[in-house]
Order: sequence, then C-alpha cells, then structure tokens
Amino acid sequence: MTVFGPIVAGADETSGYKEAFRKAFPYTVPVLTGYLFIGLAFGVMFADQGYSFLWAILVSTVVYAGSGQYLAVNFFVPGFSLLQAAFLTLMVNVRHVFYGLSLVDRFNKFGKKRWYLIFGMTDETYSLICTTNVPEGVDEEKFLLAITALDQLYWIAGSAIGALAASIVDFNSQGIEFAMTALFIVLFIELWYRRGNRTPELIGVVAALVCLLVFGADNFVLPTMLTIVAIVLIARKRLDASAGRSGKEADEDA
Repeated sequence: MTVFGPIVAGADETSGYKEAFRKAFPYTVPVLTGYLFIGLAFGVMFADQGYSFLWAILVSTVVYAGSGQYLAVNFFVPGFSLLQAAFLTLMVNVRHVFYGLSLVDRFNKFGKKRWYLIFGMTDETYSLICTTNVPEGVDEEKFLLAITALDQLYWIAGSAIGALAASIVDFNSQGIEFAMTALFIVLFIELWYRRGNRTPELIGVVAALVCLLVFGADNFVLPTMLTIVAIVLIARKRLDASAGRSGKEADEDA
C-alpha cells in the first residue's frame, strides 16, 4: 500500500481534474463563443502588423490580457515608447486590481496554484468565478483552475485562427477591434438580467458617465474605478442588505 500509495493518489488527482474540466465546460460555453470571435479579431489585427500566427499564439499564452492585447498591437510600431506602453496598459487593465482584491481570501488557500488563477483572471473568468456555484463532489480549486484554463485555451485558439486566416486571405480589418467592446456590452446585459439587485451595475454606469464628462474619453477609466470602489466601500452595508433582500425574494419566487 505504501509503494502504490503515490500512484493511486496521482490517479485520483488526474481523475479529479478530468471531472472538474467536464463540469466546468458547460459554464464556459458562452465564453467559448465570445473568445473565439474576439480572439480571432486580435489575431487578425496582429497579423496585419506583419507578424506570424505563431507570435499571436505566444502573446495570447504569456500575456493574455484581453483588451490589453488589442491595445498592445499599437505598441509594435516605430516610435512607441516603453513608458507610454506601461501607462496605457495600466489604464486599460487597472480594473483587474479591484477584481483581485475581492478574491484574495478565496485564492490564498490554493497555494502555488493561485498564481495561475491570478494570471488567468479576465473579465469573463472573473464573472464565472463569482457567479458559478462549485458543483457537488468537485474540488473548488480544480474547478476554478478548469474554468481559467478553458477560457485561456479559447482565447489562444481564436488568436491562432484569426492570425492564420489573415496571413492567408486579405481582407479589410477596419473596426474589428469593436468585438471587445461588444463582448463587454453582452456581459453587462447578461448580469443585468441575471441579478435581482442591480444597484452595483447602476453605480458603475453612473460613475462611468460622470467621469467621462469630467475627465474625457482618454482619462476616465482610472477615476471611474476609484469612484466605484469608494462608493461601494462607503455603502457596503446597505448594498449587502439590499443583496440579501433580493436573494430572499428570488428564493420565495422560486
């Protein structure tokens, strides 16, 4: 038993991951359909700069920043400084700081594997992790890893297909970057109809509109995020109470 113990444990671990991926896949299908198309759009844009589809795969594997990758396409042109790239990337992806703060306690218990969960955090993955209940009999750590890995694989596949297609067929890619904006809109609408308590969404919309008017289209992202966090922290107890009432009413209706 002592000799075969590690082998049995390894088999159980593999089986656990297979079950986690099997259970996670249906929840990630909406992300699959979205990421194939917006990943494809990124691949096309990247190939238009003259890069091989292999570079698109590499960037989606080691960078994997969604809208940050769309922005990064412009970093590969002559005259673009490293300082500009760092600042624009911070402005576009600063929201991930706030995602991480809300998941610190949950991820810390996963040991070294938490680093991949942090690396693989995107808007869509965050949405799934926060709204999906871990199926009965499935380890939470493996389930979250499965969701994160599947989502990244979808993005890599889309990037590869788009870059490969663009290197073979010539077509006008003007406006294709709107695919990312369209995905954000779809996710917002989905959350709007799924949630009974829509106060957080309203806070986000109002804060974004006010900051857009005050700071302008080029500088409103960071002020918007800071405003949302400040409002949520100040009104946290009231928001929690409102969410509890909405959940109770939903249970009664069911």
